Amino acid sequence: MTDLPGWFAAALAAVLPGYGDDPGRQWNGYVEADYHYAAPLSAGRIMAIPVEEGQRVEAGEVLMVLDDRAERAALAEAEARVAQAAANLADLQTGKRDAEIDVIRANLDKAKAAQAQQKINFDRSETLLARNVISLSQWQSDRAALDAADAAVAELQAELRVADLPARGAERDAAEQAQKAAQAAQDAARIALDERQVRAPITGVIDDIFFQEGEVAATGAPSMAIYDPDAMKAILFVPERERASVSVGQVLTVTCDGCPPGLTARISRLSADPQYTPPIIYSREERDRLVFRAEALSDQPLSLLPGQPVTLEPAS
Repeated sequence: MTDLPGWFAAALAAVLPGYGDDPGRQWNGYVEADYHYAAPLSAGRIMAIPVEEGQRVEAGEVLMVLDDRAERAALAEAEARVAQAAANLADLQTGKRDAEIDVIRANLDKAKAAQAQQKINFDRSETLLARNVISLSQWQSDRAALDAADAAVAELQAELRVADLPARGAERDAAEQAQKAAQAAQDAARIALDERQVRAPITGVIDDIFFQEGEVAATGAPSMAIYDPDAMKAILFVPERERASVSVGQVLTVTCDGCPPGLTARISRLSADPQYTPPIIYSREERDRLVFRAEALSDQPLSLLPGQPVTLEPAS
């Protein structure tokens, strides 16, 4: 009976593998990813989802296409207004067209011919008036007709000079500002059209898709969850009695079922508040139930899936 304690220990070792051995400090945990959520900037019906869960995507890649018919129509209208404003500005900067100037010149030639005829009539009237052949009123009538012909010629000559000039500065400035406003409206319409495509915020793997084609996505509603498989972290829980021996920056060895050897992680965060324990006075027995949440970032890709159980221990 003196060997009863040894016999009892041997029996426990047979029933519970590993009993009696000192496995060292080991903490159970799991792998966690930092998720990024892709969301539409404006509401709309989903027309296409060209990706699927588990697919790796690049940052900026199209994940979802919303109905963009209204935005395409708005962009076409804005482009037409830009073209109209540019044509108006060009017209003001170059003066009248050649065909319009030709019309003015033709009218000027006609006015000069009429002026020459009125000059002949007036000269004859002056001669006849000196001989008292015509009345003074007749001479005055011919003089008025000549003055009118002279005025018509002067008017068309001035119009021809103006036709060769560009518009006034204020008119050109107004046209330039109108063109800038039309260009800004076009840029806004193009941005609105581009925003009908939901793009990947990071390079990573699609973990979950929250919508299907044909559904309506609300503004800012997360549509997909994406994580970077090369930026995983291990979540572990350190017992209260070992809390003082763990520090931020400490290197841990990471093992799991099917994991490649040599994985390590460095503690990046250590909670100051205990978790998962009842809110009672901490007796010695209750302190054994206290755990502190810690995070450890891997120095190399873990190549594991989120939620993968792992075991961590201080690196030797």
